Amino acid sequence: MVAYVVEDLQEVTLDVTGPGGRLAHYDLMSPFVWTEDDTYRMLLRVLPDPLGSNDPTGVIWGGESRDGRSFRMHDTPAITPVPGRDDAGGCEDPTVVRGEDGAYLVFYTGVDVARDQGALLVAKGPELTDLHQQRVILKAPEGEGNIKEATLAQGADGRFRLFYEYAKDNASRIGLAVGPTVEGPWTVVDDPFSIREDSWDNWHLSTGPIVQQDGRDPVMFYNGATIDARWRIGWVSFAPDFSRVTGRGLEPIILPPPAKSRDATDIAFAASCVIVGEAIWLYYSLEDKMLRRALVRSYF
Repeated sequence: MVAYVVEDLQEVTLDVTGPGGRLAHYDLMSPFVWTEDDTYRMLLRVLPDPLGSNDPTGVIWGGESRDGRSFRMHDTPAITPVPGRDDAGGCEDPTVVRGEDGAYLVFYTGVDVARDQGALLVAKGPELTDLHQQRVILKAPEGEGNIKEATLAQGADGRFRLFYEYAKDNASRIGLAVGPTVEGPWTVVDDPFSIREDSWDNWHLSTGPIVQQDGRDPVMFYNGATIDARWRIGWVSFAPDFSRVTGRGLEPIILPPPAKSRDATDIAFAASCVIVGEAIWLYYSLEDKMLRRALVRSYF
């Protein structure tokens, strides 16, 4: 049976101009990292700490790095809330893919002005500094809510899969939609997998990054939690056409370290992966405010 083993943990830092550096007094979440040539690029959700009553729940910033650990952030954000639109209350959880025309597609969560509902949106542009809101991809049906945390992958059958988190019955679940291209149109299908009653992921589930390597089943490093929202990172693998689950780790591969303060949240939350040779660098957040990456290797 395959095993995914964490062999190293590293801090990820941000460097910005202005007082305080590193976006002082801001929480950092959902680091989506990818490579272009020899450059690591990042988009992430940034929000004030503490969050004021009129503050957006997130603004998406971008940056670059040569080593994948220290990122120089841009002077202005990539995506900001737009009054009167579906993201008026905040912009969260960026995921970046390239369209067939080479343009950047940024899937992200748009929070409404009342902070009651999140929908899945996509922004498109020739550069990350020139993005425009394109359209709403998915909105929650009646009885469900907060569609967010997009993960995209192409199956062996040529069709694209859009995994996402949604809320139902006071819990988070992972949903799935299928489309002919990375831009859809999307058709919602059955959930790809669910909670396990007697395990660490017995109440909440949320999407994480998918790694696809030749000769191996696609694997998602997903997020799971108990009813009191103690989030950990585990893995689940799928058939190459995403028709079924082929494996799932019994225990999480990443747990938060002991918190430094009593009011800290007990959360480790996966956001993206970068493949370097046979190594997987998994980027995640801790306590909804700090960025880390883990070196993960697979053993068969």
